[in-house]
Amino acid sequence: MSSSRPAPEPPEPLAPLIDAHTHLDACGATDAESVAAIMDRAEAVGVREVVTVADDLAAAQFAVRAAHWDRRVYAAVALHPTRANALDDAAKAELERLAADPRVVAVGETGLDYYWPGKLEGCADIEEQVEGFRWHIDLAKRLRKPLMIHNREADHDLLAVLLDEGAPETVIFHCFSSDANMAQACVDQGYVLSFSGTVSFKNAHELREAAKLVPDDHILVETDAPFLTPHPFRGAPNESYVLPYTVRALAGVREQDPVTLAKITTANARRVYGI
Repeated sequence: MSSSRPAPEPPEPLAPLIDAHTHLDACGATDAESVAAIMDRAEAVGVREVVTVADDLAAAQFAVRAAHWDRRVYAAVALHPTRANALDDAAKAELERLAADPRVVAVGETGLDYYWPGKLEGCADIEEQVEGFRWHIDLAKRLRKPLMIHNREADHDLLAVLLDEGAPETVIFHCFSSDANMAQACVDQGYVLSFSGTVSFKNAHELREAAKLVPDDHILVETDAPFLTPHPFRGAPNESYVLPYTVRALAGVREQDPVTLAKITTANARRVYGI
C-alpha cells in the first residue's frame, strides 16, 4: 500500500494481543521471510498472533500458505462481497478445500457492501452479493467455523440474510462501523464485534457510542492493515504492530484499563477462533 506518510513509530508494548483481522499480502508480504518480518515487528510490541484474511482467491491461497509458514499466523478465506460475481463452481471448490485447512480459523471476509456497486468497475451487484453471502454462510456452518462479516452500509439486509439462512454458531463483524442501534442488534444475537483504528477517528462519534455497549466477552480488536491506521497516524500505512494504539484508544472509550482490555480481547480471540 502506497502512502505519502511515513509508517507510525512503534507503540509502547501492550501484551498479550491478537490482531483479529489483517491482510499480510496487502501489507507487502510475499514469502515466508517477509511474513516473519511483519510478525517480528508485531511481536516486539505484544501482538503475538494474527488472522490474515482473504478477499479474493489468490489472497485466500496466500493466506493459507502464510499460516503454514509462521506459527503466529492463522487464516480466514472467502471472496469479498464486491467480488462475489467471481464465485463460480471452480472458485467454490477451491474455497471449500482451503477453508477445511486446520490453519484456517474462519470463513471470511464475506457479507454485503452497498457502497461500491456503481462506483467500482466489475463490482458484484447486490443480488450477486446476497447469493455469495448465502453460500459462505452455508460453508461456515458445514465446516463449523466462525463467519467473518464485511458490512458496509447494509445493516438491515445483512441481518435479514443471517436470520433467513440461520447464522453459524459464531459470527464476527469485522471492523464494526455502524451505530449503537446496530451494535445492540448484533449483541442481542450473540454476535462478536471487532473494532479497528476507526474507533479513534475524530468524526467517529456514533461508533464510539456503539463500542461502549459491547459486552466484554463479545469484543475483538484488529488492524485491517494496511488500511484504517488509527489517529494520529491516519493516512499512514498500517500493520499489526500498530494495534496497541487502537487498543489504548478503545480502552479510553470504554473506560477500561488497556492491559485489561488486551487480556479480554486476546482471550476472546482464542475462544472465537479456537487458537
